[in-house]
Amino acid sequence: MHPYLNEEVAWQRLKDLQREMENSRLMARQTRVAFADLMRLAARIWWLAGLAAHRPPRRRPTMVTHHDDHSSQVA
Repeated sequence: MHPYLNEEVAWQRLKDLQREMENSRLMARQTRVAFADLMRLAARIWWLAGLAAHRPPRRRPTMVTHHDDHSSQVA
């Protein structure tokens, strides 16, 4: 067996471990940024819903009654 084989494998594992740690750090940062964006969007939606709740009340529809005098004269 080659005397440096285990050293090469250990070095490769170390590089892989560093790469995984860097990727997880980058993913954690992106997750935090995405979560902050989501919270900002939710706050805006909540604010807009509050504005919509303060609109003036709607008018109630008025009842329109038609007096049909012509129907009694037809017969």
